[in-house]
Amino acid sequence: MRKRTIVSLLFLFSLLFLLPDQGRKLHANAEDSSDEVTDPPKVEEPIGGHGGLSTDSDVVHRESESISKKSLRSNAEKFEFQAEVSRLMDIIINSLYSNKDIFLRELISNASDALDKIRFLALTDKDVLGEGDTAKLEIQIKLDKAKKILSIRDRGIGMTKEDLIKNLGTIAKSGTSAFVEKMQSSGDLNLIGQFGVGFYSAYLVADYIEVISKHNDDSQYVWESKADGKFAVSEDTWNEPLGRGTEIRLHLRDEAGEYLEESKLKELVKRYSEFINFPISLWASKEVETEVPVEEDESTEEETETTTTEEDKEEDAEEEDSEKKQKTKKVKETVYEWELLNDVKAIWLRSPKEVTEEEYTKFYHSLSKDFTDEKPMSWSHFNAEGDVEFKAVLYVPPKAPHDLYESYYNSNKANLKLYVRRVFISDEFDELLPKYLSFLKGLVDSDTLPLNVSREMLQQHSSLKTIKKKLIRKALDMIRKLAEEDPDEVHDDDKKDVEKSGENNEMKGQYTKFWNEFGKSIKLGIIEDASNRNRLAKLLRFETTKSDGKLTSLDQYIKRMKKGQKDVFYITGSSKEQLEKSPFLERLIKKGYEVIFFTDPVDEYLMQYLMDYEDKKFQNVSKEGLKVGKDSKVKELKEAFKELTKWWKENLATENVDDVKISNRLANTPCVVVTSKFGWSANMERIMQSQTLSDANKQAYMRGKRVLEINPRHPIIKELKERIASDPEDESVKETAQLMYQTALIESGFILSDPKDFAGRIYNSVKSSLKISPDAVADEEVEAEETETSEEAAETKSKDLPGGGLNIEAEPAEEHEETKDEL
Repeated sequence: MRKRTIVSLLFLFSLLFLLPDQGRKLHANAEDSSDEVTDPPKVEEPIGGHGGLSTDSDVVHRESESISKKSLRSNAEKFEFQAEVSRLMDIIINSLYSNKDIFLRELISNASDALDKIRFLALTDKDVLGEGDTAKLEIQIKLDKAKKILSIRDRGIGMTKEDLIKNLGTIAKSGTSAFVEKMQSSGDLNLIGQFGVGFYSAYLVADYIEVISKHNDDSQYVWESKADGKFAVSEDTWNEPLGRGTEIRLHLRDEAGEYLEESKLKELVKRYSEFINFPISLWASKEVETEVPVEEDESTEEETETTTTEEDKEEDAEEEDSEKKQKTKKVKETVYEWELLNDVKAIWLRSPKEVTEEEYTKFYHSLSKDFTDEKPMSWSHFNAEGDVEFKAVLYVPPKAPHDLYESYYNSNKANLKLYVRRVFISDEFDELLPKYLSFLKGLVDSDTLPLNVSREMLQQHSSLKTIKKKLIRKALDMIRKLAEEDPDEVHDDDKKDVEKSGENNEMKGQYTKFWNEFGKSIKLGIIEDASNRNRLAKLLRFETTKSDGKLTSLDQYIKRMKKGQKDVFYITGSSKEQLEKSPFLERLIKKGYEVIFFTDPVDEYLMQYLMDYEDKKFQNVSKEGLKVGKDSKVKELKEAFKELTKWWKENLATENVDDVKISNRLANTPCVVVTSKFGWSANMERIMQSQTLSDANKQAYMRGKRVLEINPRHPIIKELKERIASDPEDESVKETAQLMYQTALIESGFILSDPKDFAGRIYNSVKSSLKISPDAVADEEVEAEETETSEEAAETKSKDLPGGGLNIEAEPAEEHEETKDEL
């Protein structure tokens, strides 16, 4: 014990002698460098540390000089940009990029390219990757909030000194002056595709940038610049060795403080770089609860030491262990660790055969931010090769958005994400799919599209038309396949076999569900996309007079057509129930023809574009030109009723009736009004009149000429024929003929221009049926003298009193006397 005490005293004495000398040295060094800041410009926690390099006072001096004044190091090799960099920076910051957030996307994209290069070289020479952490192909992001530094590190191929000078000065040496002039004269952002200025987007948020890089064939160098026309390159002898790769340190501007928040960086990586091939990690903080032991009092320790027997010692030891286990407390601590930000796998890079249904569903939820449990109705995963190569995944969502067709032609909203080499470009790019397919969700990743500086403003490119054409084809094939796999869509001949097999029960009713959600989009596609009109027509579904409330297709309709039927019959209206009672269907149904019901307002526009299908013409049964079989007595009937049709046409001259003809479509109704083949139908007239900003004068040109068709077999028409033959000037017959025309207008779906006139004719007809004189009028009302009731008289009297008729009650006499005394 004494020996230990003597050694300890000797050690303390030696320290006392050494401290004054060391203090003098430290004080002298501090005085020599009092004007310089000795804080080195590096992140406190080195990224992928390999141990620090030893630095002398000169190194610290050079480093502190640069970071304190944010100026180029005095001993670095200086270079000047060969063009007007200030003008270039002004264009980048104020014109090219509308969103500062994309700087991180650009830098991560560059890091990914560097990793791709070293991975490619490693295919033939594995030694280029090195060993340990250097061989890990990854991207790391780190923050230093105190110094306002954001660092992005990759273990890519790295750059030599010559590469730093050449690559980061490329803009200046590739015609920046001409580029600036073109930009200022034309403003066409696509002119800059050949300029690699993505790195310089970092100056949107930083006023000083350091690029530390290590290539396998050279030493580690630092490139630094403030984008003020100069940059410097010097050998790096003060930062930690990178092993291989590049670290970019952005000294952020004061107004860019949001990029020092972990949440902001996570959001940007998720948005723009979620599917980069290499892992992207952030040095992130998190709070964890840890159990720490509670310190024990010394008195307890003294009591434990006073035990005498061995048994007591063992018992005390056991008690101490139990007390130590029990006496702990939970403390929250902040710890830092690497957090992986891009954990969603880019499934489109894999073969479709390798991806499971669960993976497709999970990817859909991640892509669409749909957090329900519903699966997408269908999906298509394919690779396109040829002049333009791209990979794509398309999904049909389980439900249509509530605002899908609101502001359809004014909205630029698209659900397709565009990637170029797994770098997100935009999700507001409506040039890849037409509007009628905008309900589809998915992504396109192309390796052939140029990754130019203006990624968020990528416009028409020669490859886009090819990509769009292939996407439309694949999307329509996916929807067609959805119909083919639905057992309810199988033709009657094959339905029994499908029912026996019991397969595809999960797909049963899927296409009906699709049609109810997105059927209007298919119709809009037929209107807008002439090149794919026939493919889209195969996807049409509708109810018919023979479909028993189920949906049917044009192919199924044609298969059920009667022998000799040349036209596809259809009728338009506001509801199926109304159309089923239409007089236009009477003879067609009687003869066994099938008629399609179109009840959506867009159907009227649809049938103006869908003129034929599979060599079959479409015929609206409420318009002229309907041919229903052959009637051998047509000529005889026309001749027999020639006098009536001529007389009726003359009497309807003021009603815009073009002709009166014998009808071949009526069975039980006396007459109907049809329109000309290329004019508006009655349903279309009603739709156009209900438009908010409709112009009645312009609509008059589009209204079809009306034709009154009469049923020669109906008793009313036969009686009229006899009456006209005996007395064509009979006013009662003229009245009846006019009333029948107006009734036919209503029954045919038209809106009467003069409802009052029609009502008057109905009342006259009722009088006639009741044998009331047509001159009879309603009795005159007898005006009786009005006598005032007692209440009304009192009210009148109160109005005549002074004070505007207010009912003022008389005050008691006592109150009046008091008032007099006061006065």
